[in-house]
Amino acid sequence: MKRLIAFAALLFSMLNLSSANPLAVGADAPDATAPDETGRLVRLADAYSKSEYTLVYFYPKAGTSGCTAQGCSLRDAYEALTAKGVAIYGVSTDSVESQRKFKEEQHFPFTLLADTEKKVISAFGVSTLLGFSSRQAYLIHKGKVVYADHKGSTKQQADDILGFLGQDSK
Repeated sequence: MKRLIAFAALLFSMLNLSSANPLAVGADAPDATAPDETGRLVRLADAYSKSEYTLVYFYPKAGTSGCTAQGCSLRDAYEALTAKGVAIYGVSTDSVESQRKFKEEQHFPFTLLADTEKKVISAFGVSTLLGFSSRQAYLIHKGKVVYADHKGSTKQQADDILGFLGQDSK
């Protein structure tokens, strides 16, 4: 029994399993900084004040099918989202170079943050597994979280946000 407990403890530590407490609706939007796909540092507190709404969405790994579907959902509804005053920031633990390549390949018109130090992930309380963030999305308005998707849609991410804002993406 002791061996089983020791093995389980070792396995969990190897997996780098983090079950954080994600932000809830009504919480203050956290201030965190990470480089974007060009290497320029982006401070989220500054981003919140530049638009009516700020969508900060988290995805596990650039270039994978679910993460591509999530980003393409937002790309395809970009005009409708920006018409509602939404600025978009995608966040993963990928490198600056991986984020740049992902953005270029998918023609994303929004910013991707390379959160290799997990400062943004930690500030939002996003859980991680094997160093990858879970899929989540937060909509911020006037410094407060007004919408939280703790499961994170893939193909429906834009529809979910537009639905919350009272507009269909079609």
